[in-house]
Amino acid sequence: MKEEHVILVNEFDEQIGLMPKMEAHEKALLHRAFSVFVFNDKNQLMLQQRALGKYHSPGLWTNTCCSHQREGESNLQAGTRRLQEEMGFVTQLEEKTSFIYKAPFDNGLTEHELDHIMVGYYQDQPIINKDEVESWKWMSLEDVKADIQNQPELYTAWFKIIFDKFYQFINISDESNSQS
Repeated sequence: MKEEHVILVNEFDEQIGLMPKMEAHEKALLHRAFSVFVFNDKNQLMLQQRALGKYHSPGLWTNTCCSHQREGESNLQAGTRRLQEEMGFVTQLEEKTSFIYKAPFDNGLTEHELDHIMVGYYQDQPIINKDEVESWKWMSLEDVKADIQNQPELYTAWFKIIFDKFYQFINISDESNSQS
């Protein structure tokens, strides 16, 4: 299997190169990534538990799906592709914001990403890819926020950062109430 490459970027999200994914994580180089948040009509977020075989953050809870864009792929195309690959469904996504973060892991790898946050809506159960996802559940944002405070070790680094700094971009309850 061909090794996946990530898109190296500068702080303005301008592409400056390509690199094998593992090498970029070993060298802690800034690269493009995305995080998808899918909600149901009860304003609950679909969380995934990362597969136990993942090379970092195995078994931790996180947003609906996340990954890296491929060269020539838009953020929305990448989010749609990976949502299908990990969770077994497709829904319309909307870009909300982006941010840069850096998180070292116990295994010597470092995530240094310019992460694009996307939001979508879905009502049914996913058909999870067991190679990528151990489990899933719906939770209200309030319950997720409280659980992160009580048990931060159960959640991925980027997910905790998004909840801490970008909550207003994923808290869709105000939007949906104004549409009613």
